[in-house]
Amino acid sequence: GRLVEPGPGRVDPACAHYTADACGSCQLQHLSAAVQLEAKRRIVEDTLRRIGRLDVRVPTVIAGERAWGYRSRITLAVGPGRRFAGYHTLGDAGRVFGLTHCAIAAPGLMQLWPVLQRNLHLLPTDATHVMLRLDRGGARHAVVNTTGHQAWGNGPRLGAALAAAGEPATVWWHPEAGAARVVDHSGELFPATVFEQVHPVLGDTIRTAAVAALGPLTGVRVWDLYAGVGETSALLLDAGARVESVELDRRAVELAERRLAAAAPSGPGDIPPLVRHAGRVEDLVQSLGDPGAVIVNPPRAGLAPPVIEALCARRPARVAYISCDPATLARDLGRLCGAEPAFRLGSVQPYDLFPQTAHVEILAVLVS
Repeated sequence: GRLVEPGPGRVDPACAHYTADACGSCQLQHLSAAVQLEAKRRIVEDTLRRIGRLDVRVPTVIAGERAWGYRSRITLAVGPGRRFAGYHTLGDAGRVFGLTHCAIAAPGLMQLWPVLQRNLHLLPTDATHVMLRLDRGGARHAVVNTTGHQAWGNGPRLGAALAAAGEPATVWWHPEAGAARVVDHSGELFPATVFEQVHPVLGDTIRTAAVAALGPLTGVRVWDLYAGVGETSALLLDAGARVESVELDRRAVELAERRLAAAAPSGPGDIPPLVRHAGRVEDLVQSLGDPGAVIVNPPRAGLAPPVIEALCARRPARVAYISCDPATLARDLGRLCGAEPAFRLGSVQPYDLFPQTAHVEILAVLVS
């Protein structure tokens, strides 16, 4: 189709790929910032009513300072013959267009990309994707995903080419069904495959709000479920809580332990202020001590039934639920706050963690 006349709130997309290539990475660049925020607010409100059967007025979506250049991680699909790499076309997962510049990616990644683009021939012949990542320390990583397990001899050459062009990055090789490993190292080693928010600043804002929503925490046992690299656990410790955390990714757990090793507070007696568990939340939640408060930050699939059951059985005073998917959040809140509720829905606050896209992050606070 073609645009005959722009409607209210419609703007010219800032990225040429959005229109010319029907880029599937962004969906809302044609809308003004205010219209994007209102659209996301209505999506959250309507989804909570439709799926969760919760009649709640959702407030204005909180935006971050940066609507462009905010993503600290992008994943690019490798095109045929390694001649180009880029995003998929919207609605056509089988088609990839060559990326020139991504307007929502962090500047440091876009400085790296042209150099990497010139050296795609050094990727393994079975390469499928390249993930570019900026870690919290400012170091860059290029993680190459492949379908096979054949050794990649050109990894060091790629790392040397990036460094020679003045854009160094740690190069990783991640074979399918295998562990990621470093093939060329630049700077301090960081496990580049662990999960961290792609919008770090606003992610910190949400975590801080979640901890504050739990109320006074001195001496309170708090569950930090789906704990990632331990940023929320660190905030809870600073608030005086005693923390039990659960995270599936052992590399994330190890990184969290390294980050807090030097500054970990010591509690009275022999009871440590922080106990970390590595494994699936649904497998471990029944074995955790009774909590006074809980923070959950699950993946898009939401909470598994055993986690819902444990929350209803233990009845912590407050639960802060950080969600990246309105539909699974609505489903879970319906189970926790619906018929014969274990909790009352205290508040819902969306955040624009992913500007220019249809995704939204949400903090829901439950009170027992």
